[in-house]
Amino acid sequence: MLLPWTDIEVPERVEAAYYDGLGSPPGDLADVEFYVLPYDRGPEPPKLIKELPSLRVVQSLSAGVEALVPLLPAGVRLANGRGLHDLSVAEHALALIHAAQRDLPRWFAQQARGSWVREHTRSLADSRVLLVGYGSIGQAIERQLVAAEAVVTRVASRPRPDEGIHGVGELAALLPQADIVVLVLPDTPATRGLIGAEQLAALPDDALLVNVGRGTAVDTGALLAETRTGRLRAGLDVVDPEPLPADHPLWTVPGVVITPHIAGGSASFYPRAKKLAAEQVRRYVRGEELLNVVAP
Repeated sequence: MLLPWTDIEVPERVEAAYYDGLGSPPGDLADVEFYVLPYDRGPEPPKLIKELPSLRVVQSLSAGVEALVPLLPAGVRLANGRGLHDLSVAEHALALIHAAQRDLPRWFAQQARGSWVREHTRSLADSRVLLVGYGSIGQAIERQLVAAEAVVTRVASRPRPDEGIHGVGELAALLPQADIVVLVLPDTPATRGLIGAEQLAALPDDALLVNVGRGTAVDTGALLAETRTGRLRAGLDVVDPEPLPADHPLWTVPGVVITPHIAGGSASFYPRAKKLAAEQVRRYVRGEELLNVVAP
């Protein structure tokens, strides 16, 4: 086993090596069958996959694993971190919404100046929210939106009318009715550029676009054009390109709140991730079916 943390419980008689993704990996990894990838450590840990000749399972702690699939040798299974980030991302999505709706950047700037200028703001309550991406993270976001008394419309890759879920093919009709659009999409050929100039133009004036999925779902140039004029606003945890260059004009557009792809990495993630890793190791050792297997 190759694990990212030393405090993951493993069965007796199971040999474990540790690699946190920051330094060099252990020297002899010829016998590693189960590799739990370090979380959020850049491109180096995935490169190690091809250097493990006995590898049978790769456990990712991310929900999105599109970039890992091409790296898998034949016969190696890949499991993702489905469920680990649900509450963290939901909290962050709501934080971005509240920051934008209640104009928090303005009040933070006023605090820095010692200025006391009051004005009433927008609200989340009673806002019409279009939730695009209705997996486990989308469902966690919906629970918080409903608690805030927003009106939620669900959108997934395909319509499921019996569950009250629209398909992405209906976006043209849904976007003009949305006060807030929340994107929770993976990076796939079907989602890249899904929200472009045409879709942004369909949104009503002063609408808010929140993206906590993948930056490639949004045409950055089109979003910049709409936000620069003040017609639309945005709360972005992901962008394209990523990281956003320091001189990119999107950084300084009024009405745009940007965080550096940190929605999933809150304190609640790590205990859940260690618990999942331990459970997966136990299942592997016992020959039981693994959770969250996505490939092959």
